[in-house]
Amino acid sequence: MTVKRIKGVVWALICLVAFIGAVWIGADYRRDVDAARERLATGSQIAETRCGPIEYAVAGEGPPVLVVHGAGGGFDQGLIIGAPLVKAGFRVIAVSRFGYLRTPLPQDASAAAQADAHACLLDALGIPRTAILGASAGAPSAMQFAIRHPERCRALVLLVPATFMPRSGEEPSVKRPPGLVALFSTLLRSDFLFWLAPHISRAAVEKAIMGTPPAVVEQASPAEQARMLQMIDQIMPVSPRRLGLLNDGAVVTTLPRYDLERIDAPTLVIDAADDLYGFYAGAQYTAAHIPGARFVGYPTGGHMLIGRQDEIEAQITAFLR
Repeated sequence: MTVKRIKGVVWALICLVAFIGAVWIGADYRRDVDAARERLATGSQIAETRCGPIEYAVAGEGPPVLVVHGAGGGFDQGLIIGAPLVKAGFRVIAVSRFGYLRTPLPQDASAAAQADAHACLLDALGIPRTAILGASAGAPSAMQFAIRHPERCRALVLLVPATFMPRSGEEPSVKRPPGLVALFSTLLRSDFLFWLAPHISRAAVEKAIMGTPPAVVEQASPAEQARMLQMIDQIMPVSPRRLGLLNDGAVVTTLPRYDLERIDAPTLVIDAADDLYGFYAGAQYTAAHIPGARFVGYPTGGHMLIGRQDEIEAQITAFLR
C-alpha cells in the first residue's frame, strides 16, 4: 500500500471517528435537553397578578416560605433549594424571577420592582405573610421585600447573598470569578454550548459559573458532588433564562446600599469565605447593619456551600422554627 493510500485511509478513519463522536454527542444532548424541557413544562403554574404573569411552583405543607432563586435559576432551582424545608414541614413557594422561564422581563426589572412582584404573587395565592429566602442574585429582591413590605415578612434568610459592600475607589461590590465573562458571552447564546461546557471541563464551570473552587468539590462527599452536578444540570436549558441572567448581571454589579437598618424581620445570613463571587464581605456587612441579624460564615464551601449542606439545613430549619 502506498504512502498516499495509507494517508487516505487514516484520514477516512479520523473522519469516521469524528462522525460517530458527533452522532453520540448529539444524541446525548438531545436526550438531556428534552428531559430538561419536559421537567420545566410540567412543574409550574402561572399566576395572573396585578404585576403581570408570574411563574411559580408550590411544594409541601405548613408555614409558607417564599424561595427566591439565584442567577441561572427559575422555579426549578427554587424547588431544589427549598427541598430540605419541605421535608422539615414548610410549604415552599418557588418563584421564577423577572426574565426567567415563563416570567417576562418588564421594563422596570429592578430589585425593588421584583420585591413588589413577590407581594403581588402572595396576593394572588392568598398568603398574607411569609418567610422569604433569597439566594445569591435573589437576595436583593428578598431584602427589598423585607424593606418595602415589612408587614408581610415573617423572617428573612440570605443565602450566599449578592449585597452591597463599600470598597475603595471604583472597585465594584461584587467580584466576577475568572473566566465568567468569557464563558457567559458564548454559553448564553446556545443551549448546546452550555450543555457541552461541563463535559469539556467541569472544573472550569464549577469555578467560573458556580463560584466554587474545584478542589473543594473534589474533596467533598459523593452526595455533595452530586448536588453540584444537579445544580449545573438545573440551568439547562439556558436559553429561556438568558434575559434573567443578563438582568441579574446589570442589577448585581450596580448594587446600591439598601436601608438595612429598616429591616425588622428576624434575619439569618450565610456564606463561605472562599465564595469566588466575593460575596462574603458583603454578607458580613449586611448582617452587621440589619438589627439583630445573625451571620453564619464558613471558611470553605464556595458559592455553592459544598460540604456544608447538612449544617445549613439545620441552621435554616431551626431559625425558621
